[in-house]
Amino acid sequence: MIPSPGFSSEPTWRPRPEAHDDDAPRHVGGGPRLLKTQECVRPAGRGRGRGGRAPPRRGSPVGCQGPTGHRAASVGALPRGLRCCPSRRHLCTPQAGPPPPPPRPRPFHAGPWLWSSAPSKDALVKLRRRTGYSFVNCKKALEACGGDLKQAESWLHKQAQKEGWSRAAKLHGRKTKEGLIGLLQDGNATVLVEVNCETDFVSRNLKFQQLVQQVALGTLLHCQNLKDQLSTYSKGFLNSSELSELPAGPEKEGCLKDQLALAIGKLGENMTLKRAAWVKVPAGFYVGSYVHGAMHSSSLHNLELGKYGALVVCETSERKASLEDLGRRLGQHVVGMAPLSVGSLDDEPGGEAETKMLSQPYLLDPSITLGQYVQPQGVSVVDFVRFECGEGEEAAETE
Repeated sequence: MIPSPGFSSEPTWRPRPEAHDDDAPRHVGGGPRLLKTQECVRPAGRGRGRGGRAPPRRGSPVGCQGPTGHRAASVGALPRGLRCCPSRRHLCTPQAGPPPPPPRPRPFHAGPWLWSSAPSKDALVKLRRRTGYSFVNCKKALEACGGDLKQAESWLHKQAQKEGWSRAAKLHGRKTKEGLIGLLQDGNATVLVEVNCETDFVSRNLKFQQLVQQVALGTLLHCQNLKDQLSTYSKGFLNSSELSELPAGPEKEGCLKDQLALAIGKLGENMTLKRAAWVKVPAGFYVGSYVHGAMHSSSLHNLELGKYGALVVCETSERKASLEDLGRRLGQHVVGMAPLSVGSLDDEPGGEAETKMLSQPYLLDPSITLGQYVQPQGVSVVDFVRFECGEGEEAAETE
């Protein structure tokens, strides 16, 4: 078909001169908003248009009435996506709109902990082995002290003492029937201490046993610092308050009561430093010792632990190799028979109810008395000390 002059075979797009917002369709959906303001008119060729209508003249506005008085095309005949905006005088095509702005970078907040260097793993392990505290507390201590091990260790002890004292105040008044007897000898000085706790389970804990060791060391240092010219043996006792005020030792800070608060904070039970006894002898004397059910640990050195303990002071003219075994047997007798006094060799033999040590039947051979056993050994018993764990508590309950 040959197109007529003045007409194009392609669709003609013309702006509608009178376009109002009221004529624009409502925007539906998420696509671009297109307005119903332009129409596409295709010429019908030569002569009259489709349906006997004459095509509109070139340049005539679309949508105006032609010679026949009818509209040239229907607005609804166009797809919604092919309609144009009235403000633009050119062909409009559907567009997706401007791209969204790029996401703003999230601000980076750096706290002071990021700027400080994190403690190394080796420092954490060393501090953990030294103090026995958890890795979390050791990490806090190293961060607070800038990685210094000594300062971190003292910081941990101070914090633990605060927590221990507060916990000790809460647990004060609970009965402490269990515990351990500690025996420690060094040179011519021997000490016997008693530390109590609430349960036997805690008494088997290494931390509690280390507390008993510290109490024994503090008592031993107190005994050795006494500058006495000994012509005979000396014996002394320390009650709970006197024992608590003793220094903890050269490697520990504070007093024994501070170490007690640390142990209470760690183990969570009420504990008491019950009592202590010490014996110091010159040449010509010997101290025999025995702990019933003794427990030994490589970390506790020469400390012996048990539920019963005894010290027996013997006087001898010469040092014999058998004195150690003899002193141990005498200590066994004191623990088993619980005498109240030494007595003398001239006393009459007594039965099982006898309270004088030398008149009692010998524990390992009841056919003879203890005096009859000791006399051939060339040794004379002059004094003894006996501790039984929790005996004071039981007596108080009986009263």
